[in-house]
Amino acid sequence: MTREPRDAPQFYLTAPSPCPYLPDREERKVFTHLIGRKSPTLNDSLTQSGFRRSQTIAYRPACERCRACVSVRVLVNEFELSRNLRRVRDLNADLIGAVMPARATSEQYSLFRTYLDQRHADGGMADMSVLDYSMMIEDSHVNTQVVEYRRRGPDSRINGRGEGPLIGVALTDVLADGLSMVYSYYDPSMADRSLGTMMILDHIERTRSLAQPHLYLGYWVEGSRKMAYKARFLPQERLGMAGWDRAG
Repeated sequence: MTREPRDAPQFYLTAPSPCPYLPDREERKVFTHLIGRKSPTLNDSLTQSGFRRSQTIAYRPACERCRACVSVRVLVNEFELSRNLRRVRDLNADLIGAVMPARATSEQYSLFRTYLDQRHADGGMADMSVLDYSMMIEDSHVNTQVVEYRRRGPDSRINGRGEGPLIGVALTDVLADGLSMVYSYYDPSMADRSLGTMMILDHIERTRSLAQPHLYLGYWVEGSRKMAYKARFLPQERLGMAGWDRAG
C-alpha cells in the first residue's frame, strides 16, 4: 500500500539517459511523488515551477550542461488567432470536445495504439499495454479530466457531446491558475485537420472560460522539431533562471 508522503516532499535524481529531443546529449530528471490529500496543491506549485506530471510523479529536467528544455505557458487572455490558426479552428468547427472522468476505455486505447504505431513507433511509449494506458489515465491524486473529441451531432448543443468514432483525446490537469495539457493524441489519418493544434486552441478557450490566465503546454526545446509547434501560441511565458519571461 502506498503511504501518504511527509509534509515536505522528498526529491530524487535519475541516472543519466539518452536525450529524446537533441542528439548526442544525455538527460537527468529530478522528481517527487504526488500522493495523498495535499497532491493537488503540490501539483499546482510544482507546475508553476516548471515540473510536469506523469501519473503520481512530478518531474523536471536537471541536466548538468544543458538548459534546452523550457517550460511554456500560454497567456490565454491575450492570445489572438493568427491567420493560420484561424484556419485550423474553422476546419475543425464540426468537432466538439466533451469533458469526461479520468477513466480509460477500450475505444481510447484503440485510438492511442493507432496514434503511437503510426506517429511514434520508435518512442518511449511504443510498448505501452492497455494496463499501462489505464495507469496513465487513472493513476492520479490531482484534479484530472479527459476531453474526448468527436463530430458534432444534432444533440451536441444540448448535451455538449459529439457522436460517432473518437477522433482525439486530451488528458488534462485542472490547476489553481489554469489548465495543464498532460498528454494528447488523435486519429493520424486526419493529418490535414491539424488536430494537435486544434486541441490546444480548444484548451485555450476552456482556460478562458474558467477565468484563469494560463495554459501549460509542457517543455519547448529550441532546435527540436518535435517541440517547435509550441512556439506558435503567442503571447506565452517561458520559464528561465530568473522566472517566467514573456515571449511574443
